Amino acid sequence: MSRLEVNSELLPARPALVNAIELAWHRLASPGTWWNGAERLAIVKQVRNAADCDLCKRRKESLSPYTVTGEHPAADGLTTEALEAIHRLTTDASRCTGRWVKSITGDQLSEEQYVEIVSIVATVTGLDTLDLALGRARRALPPPTTGNPTRHRPAGAIKDLAWVATLSPETVSADDPDPFPLHGSINIHRAMSLVPQEVINFFDLDVELYLKDHEIRDFEHEFREISHAQIELIAGRASAINGCYY
Repeated sequence: MSRLEVNSELLPARPALVNAIELAWHRLASPGTWWNGAERLAIVKQVRNAADCDLCKRRKESLSPYTVTGEHPAADGLTTEALEAIHRLTTDASRCTGRWVKSITGDQLSEEQYVEIVSIVATVTGLDTLDLALGRARRALPPPTTGNPTRHRPAGAIKDLAWVATLSPETVSADDPDPFPLHGSINIHRAMSLVPQEVINFFDLDVELYLKDHEIRDFEHEFREISHAQIELIAGRASAINGCYY
């Protein structure tokens, strides 16, 4: 077993989880589909900065976030629209709307860039929350990996499921990364499929923090140190606190 250091104590950790965490950090620092490595780490920094953003705090306290105006602190290399996406998704995701997504996507922030931001926000939130739960300091950001994003948009993506275009197993082409055979193809797997590599990136971590798709309803076996019932109790409570309505 690999081991994680937590407040000078050693706790056992599954090797698959340790490997998934390392892979997730490597991917966050590497060129993606629409953002390069330095830009992806800049997004990660803004996820962490959002907790101290005055505008985000005032919006969170307001009956409607759309009645509060202002600006997020400027960040090098990120547009106003990108900052708005990062901060809102981090601090108040349950009140995002299709109209809001449409208002920030366009010339300055493409729909594809927005979807990649969604994945980065979700990934680093999971990583940082795990460290918080274990009593560990947040991980220092790695140096960015050089290179250019692929900028590949799936030809078969259409807007029929969500606020953004998505793929289905039937519309994946040979040129697209295909996340569906590995992780499943229900709506939650299709949500970020406009950038299919990000579906792979996120769920490669998610299945180790939670359960693989085929394990979720296999009640004959327990795959973690806690039971299905205990996992779902924690998941349900976290969802309620975070306003998740999926």
